[in-house]
Amino acid sequence: ESMSKRQRKKLLKQKQWEEQKDLRRQKRKEKRQKRKLERQSKLDSNNEVNDRKRMRREVVPSTLRLIVDCSFDDLMVLKDVKKLHKQIQRCYAENRKAFHPVQFYLTSHGGQLKSNMNENDKGWVNWK
Repeated sequence: ESMSKRQRKKLLKQKQWEEQKDLRRQKRKEKRQKRKLERQSKLDSNNEVNDRKRMRREVVPSTLRLIVDCSFDDLMVLKDVKKLHKQIQRCYAENRKAFHPVQFYLTSHGGQLKSNMNENDKGWVNWK
């Protein structure tokens, strides 16, 4: 049974793809090595290594206080509670990385929000 022109083209492309597989793999490997060497040389030339611990020492606490009132979660649908949870997580994470972190408080934490946080993020109990 003869193949259509389209089928022959597909088959030819597939063969070419398979033949060049090793070449592509080699190029990717070389590219990774090149990037690794660039990063290494950048670190060697740069005397200041940006470690998280080093950055944390430079932090100056702020006198500002950020209070998130969670008492209205009973008026929200579950979808909105989940979004609120994500926003609180993001605020907490960004605040920890900040050079001038604010004092971050959650008030009236209970109901749907607390159950959602217990379900999806068990680490929140260790937040400072």
